[in-house]
Formats: sequence, structure tokens, C-alpha cells
Amino acid sequence: MTPVILSGGSGTRLWPLSRGQYPKQFLPLVSGYTMIQETVLRLDGLAGLKAPIAVCNEDHRFMMAEQLREIGVRPAAIILEPVGKNTAPAVAMAALSAAEDDVLLVLPADHVVADRAAFHHAVLEARALAEQDLLVTFGIVATEPETGYGYIKRGSLRYGPAYKVDAFVEKPDAQTAQRYLESGEFFWNSGMFAFKAGVFLRELERFNPEMLAVCRASLQAAKPDLDFVRLDKQTFSTCPSDSIDYAVMEKTDKAAVIPLDAGWNDVGSWSALWDVTDKDGSGNAIKGDVLTVDTRNSFVHSSNKLVAVIGVDDLIVVETDDAVMIAAKDRVQDVKEVVEQLKTLKRSEANVHRKVYRPWGHYDLVDCGDRHQTKRIVVKPGAKLSVQKHHHRAEHWVVVKGTAWVDKNGEKILVSENESIYIPLGVIHSLENPGVIPLEMVEVQSGSYLGEDDIVRYEDQYGRI
Repeated sequence: MTPVILSGGSGTRLWPLSRGQYPKQFLPLVSGYTMIQETVLRLDGLAGLKAPIAVCNEDHRFMMAEQLREIGVRPAAIILEPVGKNTAPAVAMAALSAAEDDVLLVLPADHVVADRAAFHHAVLEARALAEQDLLVTFGIVATEPETGYGYIKRGSLRYGPAYKVDAFVEKPDAQTAQRYLESGEFFWNSGMFAFKAGVFLRELERFNPEMLAVCRASLQAAKPDLDFVRLDKQTFSTCPSDSIDYAVMEKTDKAAVIPLDAGWNDVGSWSALWDVTDKDGSGNAIKGDVLTVDTRNSFVHSSNKLVAVIGVDDLIVVETDDAVMIAAKDRVQDVKEVVEQLKTLKRSEANVHRKVYRPWGHYDLVDCGDRHQTKRIVVKPGAKLSVQKHHHRAEHWVVVKGTAWVDKNGEKILVSENESIYIPLGVIHSLENPGVIPLEMVEVQSGSYLGEDDIVRYEDQYGRI
């Protein structure tokens, strides 16, 4: 069985922690591990697993590779989507990359499953059914009349522990959701699946041959890029956009649903994250440096500053380097409207944090003015920034920790702790960390334009243009 990790979501409802360039699946929301790492580690103990296939946005490729490396997992492939086309094309790419008889275990990268033993039991049952050429989905046993999920109606025909799928239904209103719950015939739609790669592809060819044809062509024209499979953008952009449900599962006569009661949560909102987070005696979920007085049933997250909350109930309070968000717990679905406003205003807070991750490490924008800005830069051991120049800015680097090899117009210079070097405007330069500890330095930029797009790259070991 081959796990397929889908990492295409943007997680806008968990802003300001989740951003376009750093979405929720890359964040440690419920433990010390990120959501992607939790998804993979959840499989530990299952026999017969092959290396996973990951599918993600090409902008997230280095984060995906690094987070898998951190937990000692080497994927069979990391497939990069140049544009998002929903889950059906993503799974088709994974299926085309696997052997025809491989059972694919398709898992979104941003779910919580509290009961690992129950999850493993359901996966093994699903694998047995998938080996019988069924397309299996996991139906979450509903515990409340949830209006934020789609539902799966089970039929009367049984496949051992599973049921033939009778229908997939959209998110209901409260009254309809209550009726679904009372009937016992409806499950929450988890978005998790198990099926043979070849069976899925044959059903996709039956119901959406155009999608499969474009996926085949995109993969055939794909270019290897380090450890990644970079799909052809021009071809993949023409692919129809659809979910697995719409493209295949609602149309096939091979769909089966297996009940899963394992403490599942898709962490789709701040209230959902409050549900799965440990709480104090007043029902508050606290993260970071937080003080509460006469506060109940609230979620308070501090990234850097002391946050004090007094005399409130049912609030969500989230502080990051560059934003503070406060919302009533029953209005958290509206957070996405804030993100839309930020996008309309073309504000960077919609997409990036103050701390920005790069394949070589990260930088933190400490201060910014009209003609200057200051960054704290951390370069991983053995990593190297691209050979580049800038048309509009000069840079002054001060090494705080570690050692830097600097190439300045062909001159190699070793810069140690408490030493500095100046890079004038227009000078071709590069920086690398030759040591075994992270290189930390302060960069002061000055000039008429300080945007990140003022970079002319001559050489880059990470394949960036």
C-alpha cells in the first residue's frame, strides 16, 4: 500500500497563522509536529507500506521536502502542481506514478485523528476491500449535526465492514444535518480513500477521459527537479478542475464507505482547533505566553508577545509577528473574508509571515523604512544562497553566529562572528554556510527599491529561476 499525501489547501480560515505561502498543513497546530508530519507518522506500525507519494503546490516544495526529511521519511516522489486543480487530478498523478495493482491510501495532509489504533484497523479493512477492486472512502461516524461537512449516505448492501455508497450530499442546513444524525445512515465525508491505482484510473477514464488525458500528458512532459517531479505548466493548466467525489466517486458503481470512529477532525477553523486542543479548568485552550482572568471557553494563541485576556467568553485571539486576530468563536468561518480583503488591498499578510522560509533557511523582516530594511537571516549548514545581484539596493551583512563564505565579484572572503562585509549595488555575489552549525547574520538593505523581485540570479542550486 502506498500512502498519497495531498497538500493543496490554503487554510485561509486559520489566518493569521496559516498564510498562502505557509498554509496550515506545514504548521505544528496540535503537537510538536506539523500537520503533514502527523499525517505520515500516523501510519507508523502499519505493515506493508511503501514510501509515500506527496502532491503539493510547487511553491511549497522545499517545505514539504524538509518536513519529511525531519521525520526521516524519503518519499517515492514529490509531485509539484503548477496550479491547483482540486483533488481528482492530484490523485490521478499519484496513480499514474504507482504500479497498477498498488493500493493507494489517499490522505489529506491537514487532518487530526486521535485514535491511531482505530484508524489502523479501518485502513486494514479498507485495504482488503480495495484489493477486491472497490473504491473505498472513509465515512466519519457523525457525533453532532455538523453543517460544515459534506455527508455520505450508506446503502443497504454490505461489503463486510463497509457499505455500498448510496449518495454523496452537500453541506446541509442545521435542520437537515439533525435529520442525518438521527437517521444513522449518514457519515461525514472525510476526503480519505483507498483503492488500486489501476482501478481508479479506469474509472476516471470512464467518467472524465479529458482529465486523465491531460494528466498523462502533463506527467509525460514533466521535468525532474532535484527530488521533485515538476509537471508541465502549460499542459496541466488545461486540466479540468474537480474533486475525487465529483470526478469519480459519485458516478462509479464500485464506491464503498467504511465507518471510521477515531476522533477525526479536519481542523477547518479556529473553533475546530479549540475542539482538539487540551484545555484548562475554564475550558480555555492556551498557546504561548498568555494570561487569562475570568475567561472561559476561549482559544488564545501568542507567537511572541504576552497576551492578557480579561472577562471574556467564547473568543478566539491569535497573535503573530505582524497581525492580531480577534473573533467570536461562532463567527470563525468569516475569517476568510478578512483574507479576501487583504488580497484585494494587495497586502502581504495574506500570503507570507514576517518570517519567510527559503530552501537554504529563513529570514525575518525585523524593521522596514522607505529606503532601508533590516533582516535576521539564518542559513542552514551546507546551504548556499543563489549567485545574484541587485539593481536597486546595497547590502551590509554582519555575522552574529557561525561562519560565512562570501563570493563578491569573484573574490572569496571568509566572514566570521562579529565581522561584517558590504555588498554594493550591482555587484554579483553569493553567500554560503560552510560550517556545521546554522549561520546567523543581520542584513541591512538600503536603496530606492527593496522588493524581493529585485534579484537577478545567475546560478542557483535549488533550481529557482
